[in-house]
Amino acid sequence: MYELVLKKGATPMEEKSTVFTATHGVMTTEVGVISGELELKTSCNEEGILKLAITYAGAAEWYTLPGEEYRLHDPRDHDVIHHMLAKVLERT
Repeated sequence: MYELVLKKGATPMEEKSTVFTATHGVMTTEVGVISGELELKTSCNEEGILKLAITYAGAAEWYTLPGEEYRLHDPRDHDVIHHMLAKVLERT
């Protein structure tokens, strides 16, 4: 389940969201492969910690993508990484 919780004094995270169609499916940690019209949400804080979540477009329940902690060398790359991930997951 994707949930953004800020600890006291924590840096807020910038969020980006993209809806796309995944005909080949996307693997999630919680429920395995999901496909169809999906929404990818990424968030990144000033330290470069990147969080990834995915859901069926319009659904309330979010899933995580498999993997360890993701960290960007430069948080300014968040926009580029977000759009690249959406295109890779779409794989048309």
